Amino acid sequence: MDRKTLDRAQSPGSGLSRRVFLKAAGAVGLGVGAAAALNLPSLAIAQDGPVPHKVPQRPFGASKIPVSILSLGGMFDTGSNHVLLRQALRWGVTYWDTADCYGGGRSEEGIGAFFARFPETRKDVFLVTKSDARDPAGMTKLLERSLQRMQTDWIDLYFLHAVGSLEELSPDVRQWAEQAKKSGKIRLFGFSTHGNMARCLEGAARLGWVDGIMFTYNFRLMHDAAMKRAIDLCTAAGIGLTAMKTQGGGPLRVDASEEGVLAEKLLARGFTDKQAKITLVWEDNRISSLCSQMPTMTILMSNVAAALDRTTLSQDEKNGLARYAEATRHSYCAGCAEICGNAAGVPIADMMRGLMYARDYGDTQAAREALAQLADLRVFENLNWERVQIAEARCPQGLPVRRLVAEAAALAHNLTA
Repeated sequence: MDRKTLDRAQSPGSGLSRRVFLKAAGAVGLGVGAAAALNLPSLAIAQDGPVPHKVPQRPFGASKIPVSILSLGGMFDTGSNHVLLRQALRWGVTYWDTADCYGGGRSEEGIGAFFARFPETRKDVFLVTKSDARDPAGMTKLLERSLQRMQTDWIDLYFLHAVGSLEELSPDVRQWAEQAKKSGKIRLFGFSTHGNMARCLEGAARLGWVDGIMFTYNFRLMHDAAMKRAIDLCTAAGIGLTAMKTQGGGPLRVDASEEGVLAEKLLARGFTDKQAKITLVWEDNRISSLCSQMPTMTILMSNVAAALDRTTLSQDEKNGLARYAEATRHSYCAGCAEICGNAAGVPIADMMRGLMYARDYGDTQAAREALAQLADLRVFENLNWERVQIAEARCPQGLPVRRLVAEAAALAHNLTA
């Protein structure tokens, strides 16, 4: 890797291909020490200078606020990654997503340190954070703490975190949101949801006061009739939509199976399977932005390269992903949390989310945070395995629920011991 190639990768506008971009990404992803050993100018990625092309933007719902179609997910130590944050802005990744609980607060604190160091950048960032509280007093406390941590006077979009039922969006919450907007401390209000997504989206569209929603959406879920209807209703209601968990599970296997053939076809066209999956989500123009956790320069560069490349997936490739989704549906939790939750009497969907972070993303910190709450409530110690068996029988995806619950219990024990 020479200096010319790396410099070209830093300016993704002059005929840049995904392959060139990822070649440089692979070198930078080695880290500063390895890059230095290879005589690479690793710190050049933070230098100022014009970037000919940046990540495209779309209007966010009825607000029409322009947001980058790629959102920086902040479930990592942002404080030790200021070079990455600065580079994200240079490439036009201006939608930043975090939460009060990410990294025990270190994510918000790291962003605050970044704004303190580069105060001129705050106006360029569409900043999102989330509240685990549902009562007005608790939400006020967490909002004030988030503002203090991130050293800012306002939040662009404030979410209730991990909503599973529209009952959580009470009249008191609506009144609180309206008052917070009037005070100028938030611009928009909404919620994130990992479970019962279609029902939550459809209900929010009918409420008439929700500005934005972040929800699980990927090549597996986009064909679901209820999800399609819910997204249409939200779009008509002017709700800005952000997709998350867009990979829909782990990577495609590279072997002699049909799955491997699909992966080979995508690679031949210059797509990694991850890039193909997010490209498919971007092709749905109802989605304003796609949130991806990007804790390394390699992942950031790969996703930016996909966002800048206007190559679309062929119908054959789309059909291949749809067939793959159907063939492996038994390995993916679709988030229909009420079905298994009501049958088992425990939040199985939350257990599946913890497993997903660990197995599909290799993110033990996120898995620990997701499973620690269940462990604190002694959920795993009080399992009724007969009811878990009933939940398995009712799972529309055909998941081996008993085995996965046992794996989640073992993982929770190992991570929280």
